[in-house]
Amino acid sequence: MKSIKVFAPATVANVTCGFDILGFAVHEPGDEVLLKLRDSPGVNIKEIKGDGGLLPKEVEKNTVSVAIQEFINHLNIKQGVDIYLHKKMPLGSGLGSSAASAVAGVYGLNILLDSPLEVSDLLTFAMQGEAMACGEAHADNVAPALLGGFVLIRSYNPLDVIKIDAPKDLYATIIHPHIEIATKDARSILKKSLLLKDAVQQWGNVAGLITGLIKEDYSLIGRSMEDVIIEPVRSMLIPGFDQVKAAALQAGALGCGISGSGPSIFSLSRSANQVAEVMSKCFQSINISSDRFISKVNQQGPLIIS
Repeated sequence: MKSIKVFAPATVANVTCGFDILGFAVHEPGDEVLLKLRDSPGVNIKEIKGDGGLLPKEVEKNTVSVAIQEFINHLNIKQGVDIYLHKKMPLGSGLGSSAASAVAGVYGLNILLDSPLEVSDLLTFAMQGEAMACGEAHADNVAPALLGGFVLIRSYNPLDVIKIDAPKDLYATIIHPHIEIATKDARSILKKSLLLKDAVQQWGNVAGLITGLIKEDYSLIGRSMEDVIIEPVRSMLIPGFDQVKAAALQAGALGCGISGSGPSIFSLSRSANQVAEVMSKCFQSINISSDRFISKVNQQGPLIIS
């Protein structure tokens, strides 16, 4: 095999209360990466589509090429790779766009090289792409994009990632308003310290959410989807956030919050279409257009297209 095309999915990071330690994958949107092996060494980005000309083609400045280069260095192989990247999800959306590209790249290259590593071992290379894009090698987007499903990052040092079961009829509704928030900016405004009482409340919510997912206890899932640390700060960057969240909950959502660093807002529910409709209308009422995505939790992760 000399070439491969891989789709990697968008992800919802944090899942309200689990900042940097929780995330899950959805079925759409996502990114596609076509890789072609060469006999001569070196990594080249040949083409980028769907980005509006915003993404760099320099190997050291693009998440997919950084991740692939780290992988090649680790294996010490002499073959080269040409990369064709098709961005099929919005940039700066809070849906793990940079993670999806990095995951598609390393997953595809591993298959082209006859799978010298287990899929879980590819995570550290994809995280290096995230570090270049966001300034930190966090895994709450790359881990679910690579492994599928709900994922808990128990520890970063050493890296310890656990997949979590989730109810099969749980739906995610994602509304992406047409505004942009840079991940670095969204992280820079966060408080550097917090009150112990807030930490205790957040710990209880994280434990409750994980327990609710495993036990398929929808009431517990909803009660636990509360963020008292990150959301109060980041929500100020999203016009209409409080209105959208209130409408989603009134329409039957179990919980609602910011996807990653935003501006996308997600909700979990068992009646996704109605929730999506009211969330979209809230943005329309303040003259902000938006895209909507409805998906069950994606348990597979990357998908080989050809």
